[in-house]
Amino acid sequence: MRAEADLLSSVPTKLYIGGEWVDAEGGKTLTVTDPATGAHLATIADASESDAKKAMDAAAAVQESWGNTSPRVRGEILRKSWELLMERRDDFALLMTIEMGKPFAEAQGEVTYGGEFLRWFAEEAVRINGRFGSNPEGTGTMIVSKRPVGPSFLITPWNFPLAMATRKIAPAIAAGCTAIIKPAELTPLTTLLFAALLEEAGVPKGVVQVITTSRSRDVSPVIIQDPRLRKLSFTGSTQVGKVLLKQAADNVLRTSMELGGNAPFIVFDDADIDKAVDGVMIAKFRNIGQACTAANRVFVQKGVAAEFSKKVAERVAAMKIGRGTEDGVNIGPLIDEKAVASSQAFVDDAVQLGATVLTGGKRVEGAGTFFEPTVLSNVHADTRFMCEEIFGPVLGVIEFETEDEVVRMANDTEYGLISYAYTNDLHRGQRLIEKLETGMMGLNTGLVSNAAGPFGGVKQSGIGREGSAEGIEEYLTTKYTFIPKA
Repeated sequence: MRAEADLLSSVPTKLYIGGEWVDAEGGKTLTVTDPATGAHLATIADASESDAKKAMDAAAAVQESWGNTSPRVRGEILRKSWELLMERRDDFALLMTIEMGKPFAEAQGEVTYGGEFLRWFAEEAVRINGRFGSNPEGTGTMIVSKRPVGPSFLITPWNFPLAMATRKIAPAIAAGCTAIIKPAELTPLTTLLFAALLEEAGVPKGVVQVITTSRSRDVSPVIIQDPRLRKLSFTGSTQVGKVLLKQAADNVLRTSMELGGNAPFIVFDDADIDKAVDGVMIAKFRNIGQACTAANRVFVQKGVAAEFSKKVAERVAAMKIGRGTEDGVNIGPLIDEKAVASSQAFVDDAVQLGATVLTGGKRVEGAGTFFEPTVLSNVHADTRFMCEEIFGPVLGVIEFETEDEVVRMANDTEYGLISYAYTNDLHRGQRLIEKLETGMMGLNTGLVSNAAGPFGGVKQSGIGREGSAEGIEEYLTTKYTFIPKA
């Protein structure tokens, strides 16, 4: 593995605007730290409103030429980007581990997952199709064509620094859109290194800009309110998403919103319990529980609740806590002190309502923002688990009796991103596909994300889809032309 100091010295620290690495206006900077130790990792440019305007100018200046670039060229650039990323997978994995905290093995998995968006949309770039044919009356010809929607503003979260960037940048490039990406203040280094990779892969100047900032509330509106912007894509909390949607309304922007989740994980008494335990370990504790797809409400039928809780607690108690670069670590640090306090508050609330702590339940003393992976049994249905996203390594088992009851509880939320269900009853599985109000579902599995699958939710979990054939459509506009017969 490459030395950390050597890797960090290779990461750009400036803004990337118009194909140039530039300082922020006034030389302003922000600091990036390691959540496992609190140590300083890098000092990078802190963009201002003026820098945002420059990024928008650069994206708008080359939109026409990039939109007219052949799909094959756009696809080949994405393919080259994927090849370079695979060659440097360990560098990107290590960088994510030290700036975000996830275990190195999980970070390697993210590189593979994030890379697949580059490869997938390299292939989709040459499959942008329209339609041609007679109208029903036979009086003329109808042509339906697709064009890039235009300059796009892409806002990514801190929890999956690479995959969230590739999931947005790749379809934008494939569709012929220029882009401005703003990574999260807490984990910007991966995006900066990825921008350097895109530059090496041949992305023309001005097609992709990267602005890092500690003042998103001031900087983002400059771009969103610019009449030249045509698309806004955001992954993050529902609360922030609502604010951005209001800002986007003034210019009637195309929007993609991948927002919060409150995923139900349902285990019926006819399920294979060992497989359900395997599934919840992935769905709950992957990325230290810091994922919008994380199992949030674990519903287990009463007849198997005790067995399930015991087996999960044994697995969780054996997990190794530590910095993600250490061998065998399963649980790294949470992203910051707020996340630690939030996890503790969820545990305390459940215990006050009668839950039993089977393992974990508190902060790990010492340096870093570590919280013990936790399992609670006998969680009351009135707990905060039912209505708020946890975003931490805390699992609570809520018992239920009937299918109708658990479907009602699962759907009793404003969120609708993903659901998980374990049952060996085929007919029940089919009923759940129809009844559970979520944009995605894992049936007898705890992991569904795939570049070829449409990722997104319903209700207040978002608008639009990322990945799959649907993903590129988010960056295309449809034009209908009618030509009457002579």
